[in-house]
Amino acid sequence: MEKVDHAFVDEIVKAGADRIRTCIQCGTCSSVCPSGRRTAFRTRELIRKALLGLKEEVLSSPNLWLCATCHTCLERCPRQIKVTDAIIIMRNMAAEKGFMLPEHRRASMKLLETGHAVPINTANREKRVSLGLDEVPPTVHSHKDALDDLKTIMERTGFKDLIEKQEAEK
Repeated sequence: MEKVDHAFVDEIVKAGADRIRTCIQCGTCSSVCPSGRRTAFRTRELIRKALLGLKEEVLSSPNLWLCATCHTCLERCPRQIKVTDAIIIMRNMAAEKGFMLPEHRRASMKLLETGHAVPINTANREKRVSLGLDEVPPTVHSHKDALDDLKTIMERTGFKDLIEKQEAEK
């Protein structure tokens, strides 16, 4: 049986999801979730487990990473709980504990390297040209100084260290 961590919900609240305790488990979040229609993701279940203090179960769950962060749950929540914020907070906690899906780790490494989780490839360059667009979008792909700024932000926020730690542990 899993150990209950009664301080878990306090950590989530302190990190910015202050209304999570007002959840009445009505199920609106799960019923409107576009990700939940196609995956095993159940928003209400995740929030309930967090409220119960099942920290390890929540943080180690691959389902935590299935949220599309679309904010539909917040838009429909009768209590105006910032569910997406709570999920992002729990994802951050999970990443700090080493629970990160390999796909997210790879996308994060690409972000560190190129400034994009999905860098532009030859097919996309050709498609852009065929549509009359510049071959390279006006992002860090075409602005080296912006990539340097982004890398500085990732270093200062600790994102770079977190992802590199994840890579080293894998």
